[in-house]
Amino acid sequence: MNVYSDFSHLALKYLKDTEVNIHNILIMTGDFNIRNSLWDPSFPHHLSISNDLIIIADSFNLKLLLPTNTIPTRYCDTEGKSNLVINLMFLWSESIELNNHLIHPNLHLSSDHALLTVSIPITEENIYSSRLSILKNSEEEAVFIKEAATIIKNLDIFNLIDCDKLEDVVNLFTSKIEQAWVKNAKWTNITKHSKKWWSKECSQSLDKYRMSRNLSRKWSRAPKEPSLILRFKRSPIRVKALGNS
Repeated sequence: MNVYSDFSHLALKYLKDTEVNIHNILIMTGDFNIRNSLWDPSFPHHLSISNDLIIIADSFNLKLLLPTNTIPTRYCDTEGKSNLVINLMFLWSESIELNNHLIHPNLHLSSDHALLTVSIPITEENIYSSRLSILKNSEEEAVFIKEAATIIKNLDIFNLIDCDKLEDVVNLFTSKIEQAWVKNAKWTNITKHSKKWWSKECSQSLDKYRMSRNLSRKWSRAPKEPSLILRFKRSPIRVKALGNS
């Protein structure tokens, strides 16, 4: 999450006073416009607004990230004004092994803020899962729909005199539908190569294509009939003879 909080700290006040529903934040970084001795050794004071920033970061389960090179992040061209450390980075507290980042003062270009970078290793992970499913337009689907219709038809809905009776009917309906589903469904493995659009027609077309390729290969490898070759070779001679008569 990238944050810019001006000198009035409006962004921090908003995050503090508003219940922000953001989950799974790995990094929060930006220009917070706050000087503090926690991250700036040249600044000997501790400002109260820093407490709000730490509380906000903690609400997202984030901890202050320490740079590998302790240098300013904002550079001032005005004579008499010092450079500042106001660009910060907070990291998910469970990722202690990533507790470092770099400040690049030579890469700020036309900006007066230095570039901050952090390296996050991402490993490839194959997540396999399986689920019960019924193929669309299959015989199993037709049977399941028929059984579901029978279950609905046989529900006792004429004795719903109170909430308990209603709950009993709903639970019975849920149980019977689940039994019908498990009876007709099949376990399928979901992998990164699974395709939602693949259907029974796709499988049939693929089988036909493979069969046609096999037939084509067999035909190309079969020995040619000698008589066909002779007729092919003799036909130009006959045509030439007819042309000279």
